[in-house]
Amino acid sequence: MRIPRIYTSSEQPWTVGNAITLAEDAAHHVGKVLRMTVGQQLQLFNGDGNNYLAALTLVSKKEVQAEIQAVQPNPSESAVSIHLGQGISRGDRMDFVLQKSVELGVTKITPLFTERCGVKLSGERLEKKRQQWQKIVIAACEQSGRSIVPEVCLPLSLAQWCEQLTAGLRLTLDPYATTPLAQLNPTATTDVSLLIGPEGGLTETEVGVAQAYTFQPVKLGPRILRTETAALAAITVIQYQFGDLA
Repeated sequence: MRIPRIYTSSEQPWTVGNAITLAEDAAHHVGKVLRMTVGQQLQLFNGDGNNYLAALTLVSKKEVQAEIQAVQPNPSESAVSIHLGQGISRGDRMDFVLQKSVELGVTKITPLFTERCGVKLSGERLEKKRQQWQKIVIAACEQSGRSIVPEVCLPLSLAQWCEQLTAGLRLTLDPYATTPLAQLNPTATTDVSLLIGPEGGLTETEVGVAQAYTFQPVKLGPRILRTETAALAAITVIQYQFGDLA
C-alpha cells in the first residue's frame, strides 16, 4: 500500500529520531482528510530534495506530530532547469498549467501580466492568488513524487520578467517560426526560460520585447495550440530533448 506523501515546513531539525510538528495545512490533511492515526507511516518532504519516512506519534485536534525514521535523497529532479513565464489565463486554465507543468518537471514559474491576459489583480488579491497557486504546486509535488517545490513568483509584466532572467537558452513559441523546437541542439543546455503567451497570444510589441531579450522563436507543429496546451507540449519536448523524459 502506498503511503501518503505530505509537504510540510518546520524549523525543527529534520534528523532521524526527531519529532516534526506538521504545519497547519499538512496537519489538517493528515488528521481530518486522511483520518490517519498514531503509528501509521507517511512520507514527508520540506523542499530540500529529500524524502523523510516518518510515523505519526501524535494526532489531535490541535497538533499532529511525526517521528522521522529514515532520510533518503530524492532523484526525481531533471538535469535541465525550466523557468516558465506563463501569460495569466482566465478560470481554471492557469491552475491546470501550474499543476501539469510541475508534474513535467518545471523548476520555477512566473505568471505574466500581458496585454491580452484579461485578468486584473493587484495588492492583497494578487498575493492571495499567488499563495493559492503555490498550494496547487505543492499538491502537484505531493502527487508526482517531487521533493523540491518550484516557486511561484509574484506576477510581473513581460519586460520586468525579462530584465531579471539569468543566462541560458530563451525560447518562445511562434506558429510561424522556421525552427521546430525538436530540432534544437541539446548539448550543454541546463537552463531554459520558456515564454508562453496568454489566450490570444502576445502582441507585436510584446514579441518585440521578447526579441530584444534574445528569446528564440520556435514552433511545435502546424497547429495553433491553446495557451495551456502550448505550455505543456513545449515543456514535454524540452524535457525529451534536454532533460529526463524518454
